[in-house]
Parts: sequence; structure tokens; C-alpha cells
Amino acid sequence: MTFWEEMKMKMFKTMMLSTALAITAVPSLIFAADTTITVIKPTPRSAVFFPLVVGEALGYFADEGVSVKLLPSDTSIPYVAFVQNGQADLAMLDTNETINAVLAGANINTVYEVMQKAPEGIAVLAGGKYTTMESLVGTTVGLVSDRDRSFLQAALDIAGYTIEDVKTVVLGESGPTLAAAIRDGKVSAISGSVFDWAALVANGIKLGSITPEQLLASPANTLAMNAATIEEKRDAMEGFFRAWSKGMHVGAVNPDAVEAMLRKAVPEEWEVEAAGMGLFEGVLPMNISTTARMGDLQSDVWTSVQPRMVSSGAIEKMVDVSTFLNDTYIDAANDFDKAIVEADAAAWLAANK
Repeated sequence: MTFWEEMKMKMFKTMMLSTALAITAVPSLIFAADTTITVIKPTPRSAVFFPLVVGEALGYFADEGVSVKLLPSDTSIPYVAFVQNGQADLAMLDTNETINAVLAGANINTVYEVMQKAPEGIAVLAGGKYTTMESLVGTTVGLVSDRDRSFLQAALDIAGYTIEDVKTVVLGESGPTLAAAIRDGKVSAISGSVFDWAALVANGIKLGSITPEQLLASPANTLAMNAATIEEKRDAMEGFFRAWSKGMHVGAVNPDAVEAMLRKAVPEEWEVEAAGMGLFEGVLPMNISTTARMGDLQSDVWTSVQPRMVSSGAIEKMVDVSTFLNDTYIDAANDFDKAIVEADAAAWLAANK
């Protein structure tokens, strides 16, 4: 572990301790009195996590007797702290955040996988001369931000190379800047995420992906909660996840309905048509589970990604995934009639054209 990784871990442990001490000062969220489920996640209502928008549009959360409150995402406090102190019932965490929280002693359970595919990737110009990771050797690769360096490193490692075999330059998040860099040949590829690809598409760039398959399977965004409240909140949580899964299923069978719901619910994401469509097309498949049960927990994937995380310094050591993965809500989350959901979506679309 590097000095800065060690410092971040110490700071996180301190945060967790102070959070735990603050629990008595924060009202407990008891669903018998209040069916509002409070969630902290990286975005407000958005195409990025469309099952929430769809579930609300079709009344599925209301049918379950729950409503969803989103906490502001722009905070320097680790999301996991909010479920530890009772301010949130669910926190959306990535793999790094989850494992580091467990290593720091957080009493959390991961209970649902929202995205089972990595949002990160290595993008190249469609139809261009760069078609493999090997073809990038000796070239300059763009990074949307410095955080994308570790993903590029992992992709090169799989291909048998290292980050030293390429030059890198941080380009920033500006769509026009990213577009100019790859269009004009200043970079051979860009290491970024699906959100960056939407910005590139909005600027007229057609992309291809050379991301190694081994990096695509990843529990990228998951929902975690305080393990001590699993049973206390069971009824409301099962309803929440069933409504989320129904929204996911609509995305799998009727993307036109999802698109229409998003245009109505979050019109600001469609002010630039190409950007809105690029984002929607990018996140649609990412929100649809690859497992037979929607939202299921992939123990084998959680275990297989850890050696790479250790070698890159993302985590200090490996963790036994059975200590925090808990599929107690998954059966209930999938207990619904898909045909009824499909009919609901079709009827909504017909009524809202």
C-alpha cells in the first residue's frame, strides 16, 4: 500500500469511528412509521440508473408502499458513512469503495448489484487503425482524468504490456476537447467511461471499443446497507428491489418506453439530442443484469477482481466475499409477473406518445 493509500485508509477508519459515535444523535429510520427509503448514489434521477425512473413512472414503488428519497451526491463524506449513521438506508458503492469499507471495519452488506458491467473502457475511433490493446504500444493514450490510469494499466497488463509501454495525457471531461484529441490523432485511444463516450458521440465521434473482455465483468455499482438493519427493513427493502427489478425488465424488453419515460422525467438530459441518446444507449445495457436473477450477487466475480485491485493498490488485501455479500432480498426482488410488467410498459407508451 502506498503512503497515500495508507493515509486514505486511516482517514476512512477515523470517519467510520466518528460516524458510529454519531449514531445516537441521528434519528433511526424505522419503516413501520415511514416507508420512505433514503438512498445516496452518484446521480439524481437520470438515465444513468433508469430503473428508478421507470419504476416510479409505472407506479411500482408506490404499489409496494415505498417512496424514494435521494440524498445530495456532492459530498466529500464516504457514501458508506451515511448507511452507518442511519441517514441513508442504501448507499450505491463501487467495488473499491465496498471492499475498502469492509477492510475499514464497516458493518455493511451488499444486497443488490445494480450494474454488473464495468462503465469504464478503452475507446478508439470506429474503423480506425487501432484495433487491439497491442496496437496502442508506443502511442499516446488519452485519460479523461488521472483516475482512468489504473483501468488503462489493467487493460495493458491483460494484453501483456505495462503502462510504461504507452505515453499518457490527461484530457479532461470536455466533450469538444476529447473529440478533437481522438479525431485529430493526438491520442490513439481514450481511457474513460460510458459517460465520456456520450460526450464524444454528441460531438460527432463514432467509437469502437478494444476493452479486454476480462475487464467488462465487474460489479460496478451495487447497493449496500447497514447489516444490522437487514431484518428490520425487510418488507420495505423487498418492495424497493422488486420495483427496481421491474424497471430493469422494462429496459430489457421495451427500451422505447424507457426512452420516453426518461425524456419526460429528466428532459434536461435531452437538451442536446445526440448527448441524450448517446447516454441512453450507453447505460441501457449496463443496467440490465447478466445473471439469471436480476440484481444477483456474483461471488466469483467479486473474488476474481480482487487480485488485480491489490496489484494496482486499490485495496490493501483480499477479502472473503461471504463476509459482506448477502442475497437475502434477491428472490423477492424477482418475484413478479414479467408479462404484466411488459403490458404496463406497452400501455404507458401508447398513452404517452
